[in-house]
Amino acid sequence: MTTGFPVRNMQYLAPLYGTELPALERVRVRSIQLNWRGPTVTLRLDLPEPPLPLPQAWAEAGVDTVQCHLVFLGVEDLSLSDWNPPVTARLSVSPLDAKSRIKMVLETSENGVLLEFSSSSDVLAHHLSGFRRRPDGTDSGPHLFKGGIDRRLYATVPEPHVRVFHER
Repeated sequence: MTTGFPVRNMQYLAPLYGTELPALERVRVRSIQLNWRGPTVTLRLDLPEPPLPLPQAWAEAGVDTVQCHLVFLGVEDLSLSDWNPPVTARLSVSPLDAKSRIKMVLETSENGVLLEFSSSSDVLAHHLSGFRRRPDGTDSGPHLFKGGIDRRLYATVPEPHVRVFHER
């Protein structure tokens, strides 16, 4: 297995991370959104390290964590166990076959495999934001969103029932 995989819209993340994501060995998974349309799985996670240098506005705001959604398309064979967010885990993928499919595994050192499924190798990134993690580890404070629409609509991560944010 490998921790790297292509993000189809990497140009969205490229101003911060260049051509590929950092290794996803220790990501904090904030939420898992399952959607029967597609079907898709969306992981909202804190990336393991903020980019250096940070954008000026983010540095001035004291950002110490970068968060994004990773959306997996065409999901099959899903298994989820022992979900109690937030969870620090290792996200790894491996190729499945010549049909451009991958197997995604999310595992913790304490409980083993938490989530696994197969999906299309087309992974999308959305809702990129920077924030200062609270002393208790939560992300409930202000977020500085990269996307123009997100910047206009949200100052924090919306509640789970806000479908436009969590299911897009």
